[in-house]
Amino acid sequence: MTVIDPTARVASGAVIGRDVFIGPYCMIDADVTIGDSCRLAGHVHVTGNTTIGPRSMIYPFASLGTPPQSVKYRGGPTRLVVGAQCDIRENVTMNRGTEDNGGITEVGDRCFFMVGSHVAHDCKVGNDVTFANNVVLGGHVTVGDFVVFGGQAAVRQFVRIGQSAMVVGLSGVRADVIPFGLVQGPLADLIGLNVVGMRRRGLSKDAIHRLRKAYDSMFFGAGTFRDRLDKVEAESGDNPLVAEVIAFIRSGSRPLTMAIRRAQVQESP
Repeated sequence: MTVIDPTARVASGAVIGRDVFIGPYCMIDADVTIGDSCRLAGHVHVTGNTTIGPRSMIYPFASLGTPPQSVKYRGGPTRLVVGAQCDIRENVTMNRGTEDNGGITEVGDRCFFMVGSHVAHDCKVGNDVTFANNVVLGGHVTVGDFVVFGGQAAVRQFVRIGQSAMVVGLSGVRADVIPFGLVQGPLADLIGLNVVGMRRRGLSKDAIHRLRKAYDSMFFGAGTFRDRLDKVEAESGDNPLVAEVIAFIRSGSRPLTMAIRRAQVQESP
């Protein structure tokens, strides 16, 4: 049974699913869709053309679907779409898209947004992504599945972050992060691979070993980076993890500009 607290304000036209709880002092505007079995604890603001997927939990003072913080926004009917089973903690903010790039901000399923994190306009966030406290994404950022952000990490606009990457807390990401990469530092140097994350996903020891070997060859071998990339593709391109990293690098609209250094300690798989 759907329960709406008498102090909440749900505009006519809003679509509220089955078995939804809308707590005290929530504000739901007319173009909003709330999926089945969602829980809005109280003081939640959902506005604009926004869809919240089923079984999501939203905590007090989250504000979702507000206009983009962009001087290029022209007032159009852009959207925010949040997937199923997301956990959205206090003071999280997510903006709708601008009219550019399809006009939509998208968040996948089972994402965890801790206190104060922000998803800017036109971002595409994959499934099973974790944002620790006060993580912020600039506009047009693309985040793959299973990415983890440490607290107070910040990502510059138009950056791509590949799946299963780990961004250590307090890092400022200003360039693309390869899939399975581990980045750290004020300017987010690439310091290795997210071995712990890969193990937690159940990837095989052999697959991880081959990716680590390919990583060393790509970034620390002899010759130019282009030559090393071609060589790794020829030798290990049949490994799906290696192939994904190579495809990510080749598909970028700009070359990798992140500083690369060896981590002092590298955990074995």
